[in-house]
Amino acid sequence: MKDIRETHAALAIKRTMGVRREEYLDHMTFRTNRRALFTEVFGPLAGLREEWKRQGATPEELDFSAFRYRGPLFTPVPVDTGWIGGPEETILEETEDHVIALDKMGRKMKLSKKASTLPLPMDHPVRDRDDWLRVREHYLYSEERFRDGWETCARKARDAGEVVVARIPGGFDELRQLMGEEALCLSFYTQPELIREILETIGDIALETLDRVTSTVAIDQLSVHEDMAGKNGPLIGPKQVDAFIRPYYRRVWDLVSSRGVRLFFQDSDGDMTRLIPVFLDAGLNVMGPMEPVGGNDIVPLRRQYGTRLAFQGGIDKHVLRRDPAAITAELEYKIPPMVRTGGCILGIDHRIPNGTPLENYRFYIRKAWEIMEREEAKL
Repeated sequence: MKDIRETHAALAIKRTMGVRREEYLDHMTFRTNRRALFTEVFGPLAGLREEWKRQGATPEELDFSAFRYRGPLFTPVPVDTGWIGGPEETILEETEDHVIALDKMGRKMKLSKKASTLPLPMDHPVRDRDDWLRVREHYLYSEERFRDGWETCARKARDAGEVVVARIPGGFDELRQLMGEEALCLSFYTQPELIREILETIGDIALETLDRVTSTVAIDQLSVHEDMAGKNGPLIGPKQVDAFIRPYYRRVWDLVSSRGVRLFFQDSDGDMTRLIPVFLDAGLNVMGPMEPVGGNDIVPLRRQYGTRLAFQGGIDKHVLRRDPAAITAELEYKIPPMVRTGGCILGIDHRIPNGTPLENYRFYIRKAWEIMEREEAKL
């Protein structure tokens, strides 16, 4: 049976270590600034590899090993801090265009084979507190959260110079998975106690699990996925983040940072600028992918927040479909201030869009390195 995640996994790119964990951590916390960091954050959208193959791409270009990057390797500790259990995924329908499956949360999930990289839910398990109480057992502490060999995996990664990452559920995203975006956004007003109860439960399990993890192995980075904004702004405002999500983040960050974790990274698309101050108060110190189309311009944001906030991404992916002059202008604007100040792993702000000519991507890589090396010589 085909797994609904295979299409997403097939988009993975080949990565190699460009810097060891120590340099990455010092660079992203503004302690040192030896050389620029540069990466491909996500890789291609579905269909781009086929376009590039027709344009004469080599096998190494198709798996991205031909391109020069400089960044660390990230290894998540194989420990679950979110939903566990539930039925095995079952494929309900498969066509040339899509796959519909029943996932472990009991949701119908639809994955487009031609354009998407993630399946989208068609329904959700939680509407009210009674629903929540029926699924709450999936957020209780259990040995099932610790996969076989988790300690060995973390220690080997650290010894190899990789960045060891612990993940927690998103304060917005996990509830979105349970309730759906519209119902969740309304529930901040109509069912605030339910939202607090869910986040308190999720926070309890994250704390209990990561207390054991950080007492046993050294962790470098805490990561959380949110995707809580579009190009016109976030789906909730600073008041909701401050009242509901900040306490959850803060509980977890206070624990793990006391155990030596240095970075707290949030992945969220869209315009997050209005939420940056409250998330900084919650402990975040790295954000990505900093989409310019969403108003996240890392140049003025660096001037505004200085060494309080590091970035991942920040380069406009859409400019790669234009001409070399437009690509050069974007890179000349973004790269020099980031090389001068550090605290940024540069890269385009999401997956490489379809319609990006292979020759444009080749030019982008060459020009980025030309500018980075020119600016590094000035450090």
